[in-house]
Amino acid sequence: MSLTANNSFFRNAPQHLRRMYAWRRLKIVGGFCAFWILLFTLTWQVAYWILVVRWLFIGFSCLTVFGIFEVWPRRLPRFIARWALQVFAVAVIVPIAVVLGYQLTTIGLNPPWWKDDQRLEGVFTFIFIAMLFGPWIAVAALLNQIKEQAQKQAMQFQLERSELARDALNAQLNLLQAQVQPHFLFNTLANVRELVVIGSPRAAMVLENLIAYLRASVPQISNEVGTLADEIERTRAYLEIMHMRMPDRLQFSFDVSPEATLLPCPPMSLLTMVENAVRHGIDPSEGGGRIDVAVHLYAGCVEVEVRDTGVGLQYSRQNNHLHEITPGLGSGIRNLQARLRMVFDESASVTLVDNQPHGTVAVMRWKA
Repeated sequence: MSLTANNSFFRNAPQHLRRMYAWRRLKIVGGFCAFWILLFTLTWQVAYWILVVRWLFIGFSCLTVFGIFEVWPRRLPRFIARWALQVFAVAVIVPIAVVLGYQLTTIGLNPPWWKDDQRLEGVFTFIFIAMLFGPWIAVAALLNQIKEQAQKQAMQFQLERSELARDALNAQLNLLQAQVQPHFLFNTLANVRELVVIGSPRAAMVLENLIAYLRASVPQISNEVGTLADEIERTRAYLEIMHMRMPDRLQFSFDVSPEATLLPCPPMSLLTMVENAVRHGIDPSEGGGRIDVAVHLYAGCVEVEVRDTGVGLQYSRQNNHLHEITPGLGSGIRNLQARLRMVFDESASVTLVDNQPHGTVAVMRWKA
């Protein structure tokens, strides 16, 4: 064994001492000694301090040996288990501690304790009791220590599992965000292209607004969570761009509760719903339509509603016209629902409801 390994016990002595004389161990040893001290007082004929010193000396000698062999030697041969070494050490120290205890408490007495039949009988009584209970207390302490280590390891595994799940969640969220960003950008650029193709004088103004919007928005898109105020501002800018593209076919309004603006919200979430309403509701409609955005708090839940008067969506009429999003509605909305549940919890939802007489209402809900 290397010198470094041999000296590790002494380098870490304060830590080992704190563990050796931990409060829990001191209580167990002190309680054991107190029990036998009280029992012996029934027949004890000399000074009681001698009885207290002897039992405490025996108990703390066992505790010290148990603690030393818990960490020393650092490495053991494979055929020797550390727990067995600790129990064996306790069994060996018992007679030694009893003899030393008697020797220290009988200094100056004549005859010496080993020539006094009564004291010699007391020595064997102490040895018998300590040998009978000491190793078993050591075994119980080891079993409890193994149980605590198993619980600690299980908690560590659970923590590592949670961290891995969080990392996987973040990776999946980043992937979904990466899908949403080009989805919005490409659709908007396609709208600008249409204006350029038809030679509209509004193309330059729309493009200028788009550049200003992207300059303000792109740095925030990569964040996992923003605020509803940020999302409303981006969505309003988007609708302004769409209104410039088709001023006679698109009208919009916002109804936002002030207390909801500072609440967390995944970036691009409201914008995805509005973009979906424009693309699938207003654009296909000959007469265009209106988009009304409402953000409110209801009973501790955030409710974000995007109501359009477009052509409506094709879906099966079930459950009072309320339906979970279906694959045919596009990747943007499906990704939005997945993102909400990642950022908040499984109770977060995105649903669609029929807007009478025509159009669609998309609703996001999550706990505030």
